Amino acid sequence: MSNPPLEPSTTKPVPVVLDVDTGVDDALALMMAVRHPALDVRAITCVAGNADVDQVVTNSLAVLDVLDAPDVPVARGAAQPLLEVARDARHVHGADGLGAQGLPASSRTPFAGGALELLRMTILDSPEPVTLVPLAPMTNLALLLRAYPEVKDNLAGIIAMGGAAEGGNATAVAEFNVWHDPEAAAIVLGSGVPVTLYGLDVFSQVVVEAETYEALRQDPDPAVALAGRLLAHSHEVIRSDPRVGHGGLIGDAGAVCAVAEPGLITTHRWPVHVALAPGLTRGQTVVDRRYVLGEDAVHGVDSLGHLVDVAVGIDAEATRDLFLTTIGAGPQASHADDTARAVQR
Repeated sequence: MSNPPLEPSTTKPVPVVLDVDTGVDDALALMMAVRHPALDVRAITCVAGNADVDQVVTNSLAVLDVLDAPDVPVARGAAQPLLEVARDARHVHGADGLGAQGLPASSRTPFAGGALELLRMTILDSPEPVTLVPLAPMTNLALLLRAYPEVKDNLAGIIAMGGAAEGGNATAVAEFNVWHDPEAAAIVLGSGVPVTLYGLDVFSQVVVEAETYEALRQDPDPAVALAGRLLAHSHEVIRSDPRVGHGGLIGDAGAVCAVAEPGLITTHRWPVHVALAPGLTRGQTVVDRRYVLGEDAVHGVDSLGHLVDVAVGIDAEATRDLFLTTIGAGPQASHADDTARAVQR
């Protein structure tokens, strides 16, 4: 099934830094980022989220080994949110955060200076503006923007997997990455850096069918085979969700696809407010989709959020195909998905 990787881009690759909590779908995102020729992964920073931060570092290094990736610097970041204790998602991602894949320990060594120093150095030393791609709680980014605000001058923007306009997964209204550290998300959205939110509204649409991921599991390329196993784990976790129960989600990898090919997603620029008060709505990204003045504006109630490009639509099949082709699975994997859908219909 393996095909050659995508041909190198004729344009200069986009310098990116991934901030991760690896994580089943973070691992898929790392595969996408490392193998896409239009992306130049300058650094990877780790934060507590899906698992504790030390496990996240271990997982990230192990995935880079499976990819036979270049020596990308990986750094340990925040071990807990700004104000609260860390609450992981091992019930989704497994005890090791990677669905118990049993990957060998890596011989790679994390960057000794820590995540903030790696972020500061990478951004300020880059000849071209850097795109930040947080796929995790935004604790590291919030700390960076408060400690070193000068980095904003060399950021092209932030494309974050986080938030939701319609509904949540951590709670009825809050998406996990924002819910885990809402204060950090509020700082990042209010930083003045252009932000695109690749949230749950599009996250749950990019599905790889069971027939395809089962074929991937048999692929001779260790990274493609790992992708198949991770997608199978995702399917087991989400099969009770009627929206996506027929396959595994590429999840965070979709945000990386949107960096490589921005035309895959449709966005609207709306005010977004992160709910910080204790209670049922804490961590909600309140997206103001009104086109006329409401009573809050008329009566001077301060309820406006920060303008954010919110992803509201996605070409799901093209995104799936881009992911599969980039990791080396080849176009025949896409055809298997299409055949499976036709049979279901």
